[in-house]
Amino acid sequence: MLIDNGVRLGWLINRQQSFVEVYRPHQPVSRLDSPQTLSEEEVLPGFTLDLSTIWR
Repeated sequence: MLIDNGVRLGWLINRQQSFVEVYRPHQPVSRLDSPQTLSEEEVLPGFTLDLSTIWR
């Protein structure tokens, strides 16, 4: 699935199965298994999302 609606970044966090799907324009979806943090300097400079408490 590709996004093509002007959004530059999307994160779908699946807490039950402990993975994150990362959506970027004109790129295939990537999957991260149990990442401790999420960040994207190009889109969200200086922002880091701590996921460690979500996976507990």
